[in-house]
Amino acid sequence: MMDLLLSLDLATDRDTRDLGARLAKVVRAGDCLALWGDLGAGKTSLARGLISAFLDHDTEVPSPTFTLVQRYQPDPDDQPDAPELLHFDLYRLETPEDVWELGWEELDEVISLVEWPDKAGPHLSPRRLDIHITILGDHRRAQMSASPTTNWKSRLNDF
Repeated sequence: MMDLLLSLDLATDRDTRDLGARLAKVVRAGDCLALWGDLGAGKTSLARGLISAFLDHDTEVPSPTFTLVQRYQPDPDDQPDAPELLHFDLYRLETPEDVWELGWEELDEVISLVEWPDKAGPHLSPRRLDIHITILGDHRRAQMSASPTTNWKSRLNDF
């Protein structure tokens, strides 16, 4: 069972990216952020904001729709102990077992952003933070939930 931890209205694409930047301040190795939403809901915008803030500089963040996974390594001079970040787009997967061909076994050591997480089936981390982005007319709503056995609730207190 997942507990709803936070619900935020996002008026603009910039707000969606800013939410990603705020999340970049609380993520750490082993974290999985599952990004749920229809096409165009803002999953990639949130990922772009998080990745840019995590790397501490603007960087091109392509949607991994065709590559299925993009890897980002923080500069070891600026962030010597920062984990690698993997951005998955599972939209084109045929079966849940296909995740093992993408570096899925590394999830305990990296930060992972997963678009279309339903495609991972039973392989989706139970320690994940689910972020559901819904289009509501002229704005979006992001609802974050996690299992009560995780520490996400305390990590999101300052939001």
